[in-house]
Amino acid sequence: MARTTYEWRGDFDNASLNALHAEGFGGPPGTTDWRARLERHSLGWVCAQDGDSLVGFVNVAWDGGVHAFVLDTVVARHCRSQGIGAALIATAAQHARAADCEWLHVDFEEHLRSFYFEACGFRPTDAGLIPL
Repeated sequence: MARTTYEWRGDFDNASLNALHAEGFGGPPGTTDWRARLERHSLGWVCAQDGDSLVGFVNVAWDGGVHAFVLDTVVARHCRSQGIGAALIATAAQHARAADCEWLHVDFEEHLRSFYFEACGFRPTDAGLIPL
């Protein structure tokens, strides 16, 4: 395996990100135009590359002010438990801070609790959710 590199607003092709997203979240690869979506709604994103392969990704959406939001954190199955996810989040936090954001929010399923709290340094907080 080559050395994993991380790039803020890194280059990717939609097919690779759709495949990685499908692997991480289930279902067949979609046809989402990620580039258009990210350019329209995101402060930035982080791509993890192993050579020419996209092996990790996180989206950092924001409110245009001081709040940034982690979405779509995903690491290829064969690359998990190597610190790639935590490095994606650390890179995202670094760049959100550089953009003068004061808060980085995340929500997640229970099985990811130790990843976000222990590996990434998030702290528990009260939040609410309305399923739509």
